[in-house]
Amino acid sequence: MPERILLHLFIIFSFSHFAVNSFAQDSSRIRVSLLTCTPGNELYSIFGHSALRVVDSSSVTDIVYNYGTFNFDDEGFYLKFIRGKLLYSLSVENFNDDDSVIGFKSSYQLENRGITEQVLNFSAAEKISLQHALIENLKEENRHYKYDFFLDNCTTRLRDLIVKNKHRQPLLPAVMPTHYRFRQAIHQYLNAGKQYWGKLGIDILLGAPTDAVMTASQQQFLPDNLMMALDSAKIFPLVQSSENLFATQLENNDSWFTPMFFFTALLCLYILLSFSSNKKLKLILSGLDILLFFITGLLGILLVFMWIATDHTMTKNNYNLLWALPTHIVFAAFIKSSKVLVKKYFFITAVILVLLLLSWFFLPQQMSTALIPFVMLLLFRSVSIYLKK
Repeated sequence: MPERILLHLFIIFSFSHFAVNSFAQDSSRIRVSLLTCTPGNELYSIFGHSALRVVDSSSVTDIVYNYGTFNFDDEGFYLKFIRGKLLYSLSVENFNDDDSVIGFKSSYQLENRGITEQVLNFSAAEKISLQHALIENLKEENRHYKYDFFLDNCTTRLRDLIVKNKHRQPLLPAVMPTHYRFRQAIHQYLNAGKQYWGKLGIDILLGAPTDAVMTASQQQFLPDNLMMALDSAKIFPLVQSSENLFATQLENNDSWFTPMFFFTALLCLYILLSFSSNKKLKLILSGLDILLFFITGLLGILLVFMWIATDHTMTKNNYNLLWALPTHIVFAAFIKSSKVLVKKYFFITAVILVLLLLSWFFLPQQMSTALIPFVMLLLFRSVSIYLKK
């Protein structure tokens, strides 16, 4: 009999203790969740997006905090963007529509982009702390930051806030293979989105630092990786619940007009023109040579500028300068000349290009295979100009 009484008392105590703890956890009347949006069809949205949603039942608000805001009307916008000096900002918007403004959810639904919500497993004190941090960061003197796609972006900012405001600061695990590099990570999204030309442009602009192996923390620059890392934190779970708010898939925008096809066709065209004896075609070929080397030299100048005159960390040490020689922009004007200096220049160019092609897959930087036909074209025309009587 005394044992049964003790058992009943234990059960009553346990339930009352659980109720008190539940009340304590919910006393903030706040729910904080990470929103992860799927990639869009355009290059600027191909890597997805992250935002924080804060539902405060005390003030009856449902607000999304977004670190991915920038101002197109900012003076010198494009120059700042190219130089890596463009400021991004923290902004807020309603999750749902109101009378005059489309909410966060509807705007992504209109773009046919999915949204996954992860409710964070935070105590009342931790949720209040995180909310205060967001409000503090929203102040004019704090809301702007210098954006870095790989190291300081709209996703890493949220990751840092989540980790900092958790009492037991978690170590988020790696969600990609330990040998994975930055370039491999972004290639996954560019390939999935069939962004062949965008991938080529990115591979040309980004130098050897992009081929560094990512740490577990660095992997979280991608929204999907942060979402998976939060789910994978097992010792101190960070996710209370997860829900797919809107599911969708990328449209298939595949195209046969790829860089590999274009450059191969261009190489074939030059070869056909080179073996023609028609004087008009020879004149056209000469003009195409000038254009070819001028554009290549212009691109080389851009790569040098991105290396030494910008704050971008991933555009340094760019091995694409081995084929995009900035000096081409000068010697393009002397292609018709038979001077010894001009012939020596194109001979040296041909030697450099041969060595580059032989070492293509062994360089510290992963070079785009789509460029091989283009480099072969530069080699072919350099040899032709050198041998021309």
